[in-house]
Amino acid sequence: MNPAAEKPKLLVLVGPTAVGKTAISIEIARRFGAEIISGDSMQVYRGMNIGTAKIRPEEMKGIPHHLIDIHSPDEPFSVAEFQQRCRTLIPDIASRGKLPFIVGGTGLYVESVSYEFQFSENGADEAFRQEQSDYALQNGAQALHDRLAAVDPESAARLHPNDQRRIIRALEVYHMTGVKLSDQLSRQMKQSPYQLCIVGLTMDREMLYKRIEARIDQMLEEGLLEEVQHLLDQGYTPGMVAMQGLGYKEIAAHLSGGVPLQEAIVLLKRDTRRFAKRQLSWFRHMQDIHWVDVSDTNHSEQHIDKVYDIVAGNLYRDREYTSTT
Repeated sequence: MNPAAEKPKLLVLVGPTAVGKTAISIEIARRFGAEIISGDSMQVYRGMNIGTAKIRPEEMKGIPHHLIDIHSPDEPFSVAEFQQRCRTLIPDIASRGKLPFIVGGTGLYVESVSYEFQFSENGADEAFRQEQSDYALQNGAQALHDRLAAVDPESAARLHPNDQRRIIRALEVYHMTGVKLSDQLSRQMKQSPYQLCIVGLTMDREMLYKRIEARIDQMLEEGLLEEVQHLLDQGYTPGMVAMQGLGYKEIAAHLSGGVPLQEAIVLLKRDTRRFAKRQLSWFRHMQDIHWVDVSDTNHSEQHIDKVYDIVAGNLYRDREYTSTT
């Protein structure tokens, strides 16, 4: 018997923000009878819909979605929790005869499940964490990010200066073990416990940036300011992990009276472009990805067919699948 046949199937779709993962994922899930697991670290939060580009119920077209709206914004969500939940979800979905399908842009989360990363239990140094938090408060987020860049430039390159919790954790790992977090990640075996198929969506860089800016304009039209104000009114403060997410940090800074709206929008668009660049950098270092260029938006059906053929060829070689619906 082929050992691979004994492993459960796992389909993964990754790509930078605004590349078009949602529309393609729904059609692929429909064709293969899949259930979608969100691989996005922000869509877990209730009440954070517009700024996270969260899929609407009517857009799901009856496809079950998991790990969306499972936390309130004051409850941190970690890669360890994502792994734990996926370890339960994937066999549960498979037991119903459905294909587990992770869709998202948070590279570490997706890769940690795809290859069953083992993170060392380094414990915690609360005094060190508080020291770093105080340093950021006194000197700014960039100064803390610079500290990380000095000891672990690889981790600093993939973390936004606003991502204070993960920056402090990376500093803490180095502080407690003397080993860089990036080195820990690079030493993972990268052997999947699944019959794994990873598809990556890519796009001409300038086109992607235009789509990002258009999406942000649309978010503002749909009520991003009102969404952030509602969260603030509920007592979710700008310092909370969820409120440090793209869109929420910049708009909260405006609503507090410190940053003019147009300046906040410019910063949001710039930071989102940089985030997309970091996403692509992460994905390009992943192994086993089958890339699909979706730059030609006039032929979206062809892109879906190409993804379909990749999945069929990698996960269903023993069955008759074609690019027809």
